Amino acid sequence: MKNSILAILAVGAMVACKKNETTATDTSADSTAMSTPADSGMMNTGADSTAMSGNMDANAKSNLNDQDKKFADAAAMGGMMEVMAGQLASTNATNATVKSLAQTMVTDHTKANDELKAWASKAGYSLPTSLDADMQKKYDALKMKKGAEFDRTYADMMVTDHQTTIANFKKEASDGSDASLKSFASKTLPTLEHHLMESEKAKNAVK
Repeated sequence: MKNSILAILAVGAMVACKKNETTATDTSADSTAMSTPADSGMMNTGADSTAMSGNMDANAKSNLNDQDKKFADAAAMGGMMEVMAGQLASTNATNATVKSLAQTMVTDHTKANDELKAWASKAGYSLPTSLDADMQKKYDALKMKKGAEFDRTYADMMVTDHQTTIANFKKEASDGSDASLKSFASKTLPTLEHHLMESEKAKNAVK
């Protein structure tokens, strides 16, 4: 009788132990299942952020029409040309009016160039980083001039360049599709018109 009771107690203990093991296993599985979605979400956060950033850049580029791209490229190269020629004239010009004009060109166009670069960075657009062949040839020809001939050539160049530039900026302000680029064009126009007026004064001063 005593042995039977002991056998029953032993079996009961084994059943209870097995039940506890099953419960612990289930609890661990539930814990893993609960943590999986959160862990998965955390792992995907970086990828989602990268994808969103890429989509933003793609959307910014897709908002640019042909007019925007053509204007941005021309404005970037034109701005570089004005600064390079202005720096040259600041040193080589002999007429005080021409020299003053050159210094104004360097200051104002450096500022405009920086604003255009800031726009390009936000829009994900790559601007030209050097002059095209025609502009480089024009700059090299100016470099060869000396004295009064240099002054006349530079002043003539500034009048012609700004007439063309003003027309380009007006076209972008009216026909562009990118709001920020159109705003840049509109905001810069008064400065360019002032440059044209000063260039005409310089041209008259060295006739």
